[in-house]
Amino acid sequence: MKTIAHQQCLSPACNATYDIGQTLTGCQKCGELLDIRYDWDKAQLPKSLKEFEKRWHNRRFPLDHSGVWRFRDLLPFAADAMICTIGEGQTFLQNAQCLGHQLGMWPGQLYLQYEGLNPSGSFKDNGMTAAFTHARIVGARHVACASTGNTSASLALYAAQNGFQGIVFIGSGKVAFGKLSQALDYGAKTLQIAGDFDACLRRVRDVSAQLGLYLMNSVNPFRLEGQKTIMYRILEGLNWDVPDWIVVPGGNLGNCSAFGKAFEELLALGLIRKVPRLAIINAAGANTLNTVVNKLRVTWNNGNPDSQKIKALYAEMDAANYHPHTIASAIEISRPVNLKKALRALHIMNGIVAEVTDKQILEAKALIGRHGYGCEPASAATIAGLVDLLANGTISRRQRVACVLTGHGLKDPDATVHYHTGIPTKNAKQPPAEPTWGRLANKPIQVADDLPSIIAALGMSQNTLENSESTGYVETNTANLPFIEY
Repeated sequence: MKTIAHQQCLSPACNATYDIGQTLTGCQKCGELLDIRYDWDKAQLPKSLKEFEKRWHNRRFPLDHSGVWRFRDLLPFAADAMICTIGEGQTFLQNAQCLGHQLGMWPGQLYLQYEGLNPSGSFKDNGMTAAFTHARIVGARHVACASTGNTSASLALYAAQNGFQGIVFIGSGKVAFGKLSQALDYGAKTLQIAGDFDACLRRVRDVSAQLGLYLMNSVNPFRLEGQKTIMYRILEGLNWDVPDWIVVPGGNLGNCSAFGKAFEELLALGLIRKVPRLAIINAAGANTLNTVVNKLRVTWNNGNPDSQKIKALYAEMDAANYHPHTIASAIEISRPVNLKKALRALHIMNGIVAEVTDKQILEAKALIGRHGYGCEPASAATIAGLVDLLANGTISRRQRVACVLTGHGLKDPDATVHYHTGIPTKNAKQPPAEPTWGRLANKPIQVADDLPSIIAALGMSQNTLENSESTGYVETNTANLPFIEY
């Protein structure tokens, strides 16, 4: 495909451009974020998104097997021979009809894009395959990131499989063990910094600049190119129809930024006729975007958002020694690096921002799990937010909604066990005096080691078993779940 890619400054006042052979995380003239932009040759592009289905017939070819690179025509910055892929993106849109019914939605209108099925267990693999590809293009050997967990796990996996040395910075006590174990197991050099994610990101940027490490955080514009493909797979799952809403958690804001860019490009190329609306859900304990948009009223403003209001907010955070805190550690970020790109995505997709409490997140997580989709707490922010948006009428129960579940449930098993057993997590600052359970807790039952006690605890009889065998259906405890309200 004869398409020329380049890096371009996000600021319309600067608009500087750079070759993709350069390793940059910001504009060298003004310091602003960078985009990857293309001089599209429309004659070389598919006439319809449906044409991408042809690649399913060639799945023995690694690039067509990848759920990222089978859409390589829409992120054409690398020659095929340079692409690093480990089979990421084998994630499919799930019609969550039972969960949708529980939320009071019309049948067949709720979909879950379950990115926890990626090789490292989170959506990060979509971006890492693209960033590692660029690292290979520029000849990098050492790659680094700051992480709340998922980024480090994904970086370590791709580094191990592609011959790079991985280096990860994590904050003290800020990473779920399910994620930390991956970075350690895959051989990444792991530095635990005395600080939170924002401190780690500052340090890794400084170290990368001084030592020439290739930075893999989402300030890297190539990361976001890979994450665009999550939207392509949602469209694919809907037979290339555009949903009414995309709902996504908001942390460092790379995903929502990538989604906005994806739909902007598809619309400009004539491959879609409309753009879905976007809902970004913050955790209440890490709600910078919600504050910026809904309290300070900052907008994209044609590429000129009110930076002074954002700087003043950050200065207030510093003065108050503010640090974010939420059970959803993957989005426990107070200074999202992609804030301006997120404002652009909200503009492109006529989006909104909302926030939910930790309690709402955990209850939504349990509800998602009860319907067969185990996810980490940050993912559950989407359903918690959807509940509120349905309740206040922002989203109609008739509309078609696709929620992105960003990470697998085993990423943070402590949070799940605590919810269902009342046993506090190991890093709880102050364990409760008495066990506390969630509203949908599936408590383990302690029982004596004898047959009558076990049968009594099961609450079943031979008659119950015979009836279930005759009907072929075993009733579960999902049908009578309470409608989720806060």
